[in-house]
Amino acid sequence: MANVLITGSKGQLGSEIRNLSSNYPDFRFIPTDVEELDLTDKAAVTKFITARSIDYIVNCAAYTAVDKAEDDAELCYKINCDAVKNLAEAAADKAKIIHISTDYVFDGRANVPYKENDPTNPQSVYGKSKLAGEEALLTACPKSTIIRTSWLYSIYGNNFVKTMLRLGKERSELNVVFDQQGTPTYAADLARAVLSVLVHIEKTADFPAGIYHYSNEGITTRFDFTKKILQLAGITTCTVHPITTEQYPVKAARPRYSVLDKTKIKETFGIIVPKWEESLEKCITVRMAQ
Repeated sequence: MANVLITGSKGQLGSEIRNLSSNYPDFRFIPTDVEELDLTDKAAVTKFITARSIDYIVNCAAYTAVDKAEDDAELCYKINCDAVKNLAEAAADKAKIIHISTDYVFDGRANVPYKENDPTNPQSVYGKSKLAGEEALLTACPKSTIIRTSWLYSIYGNNFVKTMLRLGKERSELNVVFDQQGTPTYAADLARAVLSVLVHIEKTADFPAGIYHYSNEGITTRFDFTKKILQLAGITTCTVHPITTEQYPVKAARPRYSVLDKTKIKETFGIIVPKWEESLEKCITVRMAQ
């Protein structure tokens, strides 16, 4: 039985992987968060991986407070870059790594979906720290898999969907940007994709290292995404108004366009990707049943 370390197991993706883990009896999942393992402590990381004979690492841990990162760059880099390097160096000859990254490594100036080998040009501290983490990982442990994702949401943690559901109930009007295009990603779908990659590696002994993209299918704007969230939740007392990015100033720049091309991950691992509207409906149904 292969031992799989899940870092950031209390976050959105880590929680969804824990929910699904019982369906994968060939793996022994070892979920950790900062309380069990401080990834910025290199000695602790090495000791943990060695003592538990870790075969795979799924790194879901990240600093994701995008605006806060602009004033907290040191901590952001410690978690998104230094911690990744610690995992990579500890895993070098012992474990294979699946690492989660972000669409924020791109500048958002494209008008067609980003492929894995397109030039990166992050515009925020968060994006720069995540790109630095990718580079540190591939330098220390070249046989690693990186999965970039976008607009992640779930019933867990803080995310756009939960925020819009709350504000939609509290307010009669909302202003939401209409000129940022991307694709929402349901963390439960991403968790299934990650586990599919894990199964592929274990069953075939084939480890297709490198960078992959995963989000749900389709494209939308933050404005239309919000309208769909409220519609599916049956919230009819809140009107959503479109505004420009300039009308909603934030500390960290967001990519104006961050649609990801998923051809590579679908063809390599045979993954079927649901449409974003279908997955959003599933998430809201689960949320409302709580």
